[in-house]
Amino acid sequence: MTLNAILVEDEEQSRAILKNYLTKYCPKVNILGEAANVNEALELIRTLDLDLVFLDVEMPYGNAFDLLDKVGDRDFETVFVTAYNNYAMDALNAHASYYLMKPIDIDELIKAVDYVSEIKSKEDALQDQVLIPKTNTVAGKITIPQQDGFEVLNTKDILYCKADDNYTEIYLNNNKKKVVSKTLKYFEDALTSSGFARVHKSYLVNVGEVVKYIKGKGGSVVLSNGKEIMVSASKKSDLLSYFK
Repeated sequence: MTLNAILVEDEEQSRAILKNYLTKYCPKVNILGEAANVNEALELIRTLDLDLVFLDVEMPYGNAFDLLDKVGDRDFETVFVTAYNNYAMDALNAHASYYLMKPIDIDELIKAVDYVSEIKSKEDALQDQVLIPKTNTVAGKITIPQQDGFEVLNTKDILYCKADDNYTEIYLNNNKKKVVSKTLKYFEDALTSSGFARVHKSYLVNVGEVVKYIKGKGGSVVLSNGKEIMVSASKKSDLLSYFK
C-alpha cells in the first residue's frame, strides 16, 4: 500500500538525507510535503490527507509534542526521527509508531515504514467492516465492528462519544460502553446529521440527551444520565444553535 507522508525537520540537510533514503529504500512512501517548523507542519497536516508523519522533536516555534497537541485528533501515524534518546518515553506516550535515532540506520527506517504499513493495512481491513451511516445504513442506526462481524446500534441509544487517541469510546444509555478503532472525527462526520454535536475536542454528545446547560466561558452540559461534560468556548455557539 502507498503511505502519504510529510517530513517535519528543521535541518535542511537532515531532511534531504531522510528524503533520499525513503525514495531509494521505501518506495511505498509518497512524500507530499516538507516542513521546517511547527507552523509549516500544522498547515500541511490540516490540508493533506496523510498516513504518516516523520517528525523531528526540536524545531522552531515549539517541538513535536506541541505540534501533536495542536493537531488534536489524528488519523495518521508518527515516526520520530531525532538525535536525542531522552524523548523516547514522551514519544511512546504520544502514541508514536516508531522512534528512529540519527544518524538514520536504513534497515531501521525500512522496519519503521513496514510497521506503519502493517498498522494502516489492519485499519483498512477494519474500516471495510464499518458501515458509514450517511450512505450504507438504515436511518437511525450505525454499525461498529466486532471480531465476528459487526454490531448495529440505534443512534438514539448513544449518550455521547469520547476520544481516546485514535479510538473512540461510545457510551450508551444502558450504562454500557463500546470502544471502536476510529477517531472521534469519524463519528462526528457520521452522526452530525443525527443530532450529535461536537462540544469539545474530546466529546461528541447526543443533543437529544442534554437536559441542562450550565453557563461559563464555554459552559458545560448535563446529560440525561447525570454526566456533565465541559463545552469548549469555540464550540459553545454551535451547541446553543440547537436550542434557539
